[in-house]
Amino acid sequence: MNEYVYPVIFGVILGTITRLYMLRTDYRQYPTYLHGKIIHLALGFIAAGLGTIAVPALLEQNFTAITFLTVAASQFRDVRNMERETLTQVDGFELVPRGATYIEGIAVAFESRNYLVIFTSLLTTLSYIVVNFYAALIIGGIAMVISHFLMAGGKLKDIVHIEYVEPHFEGPGLYVGNIYIMNIGLKIRQEEILKYGMGFILEPKSFDSRSTLSNLGQRQAILHDVSTSLGIYKDSGTPALTPLAKRDLDDGRIGVFVLPQERDIKKAIAAIGQVPTLENAIRMPTEATANKKGRMQK
Repeated sequence: MNEYVYPVIFGVILGTITRLYMLRTDYRQYPTYLHGKIIHLALGFIAAGLGTIAVPALLEQNFTAITFLTVAASQFRDVRNMERETLTQVDGFELVPRGATYIEGIAVAFESRNYLVIFTSLLTTLSYIVVNFYAALIIGGIAMVISHFLMAGGKLKDIVHIEYVEPHFEGPGLYVGNIYIMNIGLKIRQEEILKYGMGFILEPKSFDSRSTLSNLGQRQAILHDVSTSLGIYKDSGTPALTPLAKRDLDDGRIGVFVLPQERDIKKAIAAIGQVPTLENAIRMPTEATANKKGRMQK
């Protein structure tokens, strides 16, 4: 029997398990159950195979065979495009859309996880061939833990303080704290908003956090996740009941107004805290050369 058979099989199995470990359907219901998961598991199996086969090809000095990894990169870019197009189409039917920034972050995540599977399979197979089965098992376990860590990303609770504030009206103007949200003229709508509405003030912990929160895509992600987690008192054709997030121009605080079906303050604060910090929304102006030469930003 060829000496590479068992290492290749083991690498493919561990790589596929790694993709399964990173594949979760949470409150956002994505990927969908069951067919969406089957697609991503199949792609994970292909990625594991590509990473595993690369090791015997290198050891046999068959460098031409390594070029198929470029085909893999092209294929997984198509995965990113597929996720982007699918979520964009679906987003039009959401009561509170994800937004383009959130969708792009999800698409990038699904592409990158296939590359993590390739690296896990490659390292596992190499360890099996060079050392032994037990070393491969240890290396594979470490790679899975690292993959899970890289998958997690940052959370909003790491960059903001969250405080509940009861929304109120000043004339037709709706306010959360001292932050103006929108104008509501109809008395019946004002009564609904005061009955079902909840307000939150997000105070940035740093100057960089302030810039990140100013991103419209990050704010839309907050509204979508809270509405998905706690439900929403809204239907199509009721623009006055649309959740909004507005910015205080003086200090960068964000006023968040939502209408959840479950008015639980603790759950709502937890939901906001668990919103992912979108990679495309992260800004670090304090790292700019001009700011380093000037006074420290607060």
